[in-house]
Amino acid sequence: MKLEILTKSENREIQNTIITKIRDLINFKNLEPGDKLPSERMLSEKFGVSRGNVREAIQTLEYYGILKTIPQSGTFVANIGVIAMNGMIEDILRLVDPDFKSLVETRILLELKTARLAALRRTNVDLQSMRNALDAYTAKVLNGEDAVQEDLLFHLAIAEASGNSTMIRLMLIITPGILTNFEKYHVCDVNQAFIGIQEHEDIYKAIESNDPKLAKEKMKVHFKMLYQYCYNIKD
Repeated sequence: MKLEILTKSENREIQNTIITKIRDLINFKNLEPGDKLPSERMLSEKFGVSRGNVREAIQTLEYYGILKTIPQSGTFVANIGVIAMNGMIEDILRLVDPDFKSLVETRILLELKTARLAALRRTNVDLQSMRNALDAYTAKVLNGEDAVQEDLLFHLAIAEASGNSTMIRLMLIITPGILTNFEKYHVCDVNQAFIGIQEHEDIYKAIESNDPKLAKEKMKVHFKMLYQYCYNIKD
């Protein structure tokens, strides 16, 4: 059996080809909202690709609300118009992997908002989750250990406290890319990690005090160094 290892760009090219073919199939067959697509097996045979590739393409289209899979029933066209569907698929095909600067900009925009909302909506359970993550971060930093994951867990706890499910989902989407780039560019040095302890405490106290303006301001201070750092990176 031949083992094929695809690069990220090659896999994206295959996915885009399959997505394009699914779009053309929907248009050619004049499928309407609620109509069923052929099975994964039939699509893989028709397109000349593996079922795994077809499944991944369908999952992508599901994520953006273009298709809907119902267990034991199949995959169906979602309740959107043809013009909207074609426009959304064109946007999907133009998507590229975000660079580090894009991830940082998106994270800052999200977290300034989540900090403010968390200060307004947080519960005692939310505060405990933040405190647990912050204590874990502090312990690792004081022991000279890498604490990037604990740092992100603290910020995810703030997102949870915001009570906005879309923001939480967006944070979860960008977190793997952030982790990878933090490691790649060695973002969190020892000195910055120590500074981070106090900055995290300031954010926590503002949220605990139900002060949205102060929470947003403290989050802005916390990200100032990261924002400057990522713009000094030479790709």
